Amino acid sequence: MAERVRWGVLGVARIATLKVIPAMQAGQWTEVAAIASRDIMKARAAAGALHIPKAYGSYEELLADPDIDAIYNPLPNHLHVPWTIRAAQARKHVLCEKPIALNADEAAGLIAVRDAAGVLIQEAFMVRTHPQWQRAKELVRSGRIGPVRSIVGVFSYFNDDPTNIRNIPEWGGGGIMDIGCYLIHTARFILDREPLRVAAAIERDPSLRVDRLASMVLDFGDAQVTGTCATQTVPWQRVQILGTRGRIEIEIPFNALPDRPSRIFVDDGSDIAGAGIETMALPAVNQYTIQADLFSRAILDGAPAPYPLEDSIRNMRVIDAVFRAAESGQWEIPA
Repeated sequence: MAERVRWGVLGVARIATLKVIPAMQAGQWTEVAAIASRDIMKARAAAGALHIPKAYGSYEELLADPDIDAIYNPLPNHLHVPWTIRAAQARKHVLCEKPIALNADEAAGLIAVRDAAGVLIQEAFMVRTHPQWQRAKELVRSGRIGPVRSIVGVFSYFNDDPTNIRNIPEWGGGGIMDIGCYLIHTARFILDREPLRVAAAIERDPSLRVDRLASMVLDFGDAQVTGTCATQTVPWQRVQILGTRGRIEIEIPFNALPDRPSRIFVDDGSDIAGAGIETMALPAVNQYTIQADLFSRAILDGAPAPYPLEDSIRNMRVIDAVFRAAESGQWEIPA
């Protein structure tokens, strides 16, 4: 058995070159062996800066390399499915950035491709690997805060650059696809089930046409999730999990800083001023490193992907329902 999985990266996206690749290079089971760009000079520049052995001037050349075991796909959203399919057909395992597809039907098509190729395909929701989310779920399961009745989340930043891929609707831009998906994903992760129905409101930038402000309500029956994401407000993120006997607050839920401890707060509700709050500090980790190593380990062990593709499809169904609910003004059922 190989000691490490040899990875190739499609494109030189900033998330890849600034965050994910350096994190992968720190992994125990992960080796970044090649990077490709449609501009060979960009590929060579990135390879040089990141000490990656091989640089390719096309994605096809990278996929044809027999020494590459797995592909990281951080391309724009509309290219996630096409290049994930091509990588799988080249018998490469694929870790694809979120959202895995532009809609649930598109995502569902990856199942047959995965099974026919005999490879692993996983959506890169790195947050579920972070110890703070693992601890939050353990606390919920232990009954520490009683049955969960409400989850309230906010995720926002400011970006009105018309050339940025997040602001190009034809490329799958907009707040829900970029950051609202985290609110949906983590709510489903904590509650460990699917919402029965969804309501939503969306406000679009009049010139960019992408959703720049969106709020959603996910009805889980005995629990409700409310989330707001925005791409043209002050940067902010926070998640509150409210139970019948306590509350869990995740301080930096999605972009946890890798160089300092993460904190979650558990409040028993005994004092409105916060005297009943216990602060839990979790050691500094890089969630991108953990994500890549878990996926690499699954490849080496011949095990299933840590985060199943089937679950990604269920997440996309909720995203689809959010868009439908905003259009219809009514409750929509994820399906």
